Amino acid sequence: MADNVILSIKGSQYQGGEPPEELELVTPGRLVRDGQGGYTISYEESELTGLEGTTTVVRIEPGKVTLLRAGSVNAQMVFEEGRRHLSMYETPYGSLSVGINTRRVKNTVGEGGGELEIDYAVEIDNLLVGRNLFRMNVRRDPAPPQ
Repeated sequence: MADNVILSIKGSQYQGGEPPEELELVTPGRLVRDGQGGYTISYEESELTGLEGTTTVVRIEPGKVTLLRAGSVNAQMVFEEGRRHLSMYETPYGSLSVGINTRRVKNTVGEGGGELEIDYAVEIDNLLVGRNLFRMNVRRDPAPPQ
């Protein structure tokens, strides 16, 4: 099953005692149920996110979320509550070793849509650079497919 959905994505980045940097994106996407009790959400990044030319795929499985980016930026980030994962983040300017330490994952995404929230810390070359809060609201697109 694949459904056209509207995604409302909000990212907040906290560094030191500074006010958070926030980014919000509303974009069309696709929601696909897999046979393992999970879901895959995909969408195209835009100029607003600085990742134009990149496709983002979010795989939601019980207890684990994987974010894959392919295009102008290539990355794989794995989020599991209470765990740390290392990955490479490839940009046009070079590659970075990124550590993701997930504090909390909250997921209510189902066939009718739902919410995904991930609270995590980011390390670059083993140095903590900040804490991020990623929130995604998924709702069915009321417009009929063309």
